[in-house]
Amino acid sequence: MFDQLRSPPQRKVAFTIAVIALSAKMAKADGLVTRDEVTAFREVFQIAPEDEGGAAKVFNLARQDVAGFEDYARRIARMFDTETGTLCDLMEGLFHIAMADGTYHPAEDAFLHRVSEIFGMEERQFRALRARFVPDEVPDPYTVLGVSPEMSLDDIRAAYRKLVRDSHPDVMIARGVPEEAVALSQRRLADINRAWEEIRAQDAA
Repeated sequence: MFDQLRSPPQRKVAFTIAVIALSAKMAKADGLVTRDEVTAFREVFQIAPEDEGGAAKVFNLARQDVAGFEDYARRIARMFDTETGTLCDLMEGLFHIAMADGTYHPAEDAFLHRVSEIFGMEERQFRALRARFVPDEVPDPYTVLGVSPEMSLDDIRAAYRKLVRDSHPDVMIARGVPEEAVALSQRRLADINRAWEEIRAQDAA
């Protein structure tokens, strides 16, 4: 089914289904699916009343166990094989839901790390996401921007500007991200801008 979902409207549906299933399995990774996690999902992905029954069935079926999540992630990766931005958007949604109960469980970290590998994300990209979402992580500005301290300020500025462009709501919608999920871009932009300002201040000191 997933390999046939190529047009933008269909991919919006596929993206939503992906988040429902993967977030349910991730929630199960720490042994307990909490009300906070379900609420967080609804905050980001607002299901139309007529679709709630189907969404609930997908969620309840997926949360029974974690088994099969890798195969599911591979299907999604193939569907968005040339669109790493969309896969990053999906990872952001999963991190948002993982942190809904205020705890980042080691099993959730292992789950998300494995999904990021299947999605073809670089290790530094995964660390950048984790640094932004997990309070106990040190929010190193270079990690947030996916750059290194050895890079020139001009190169870091170029990376920063690309992240800002990629986080624009119009760009995200063009990637097929549901409009409800674009709300995450506000947090992303705030984190990106804060990291850039820290690096600029360090350079000027």
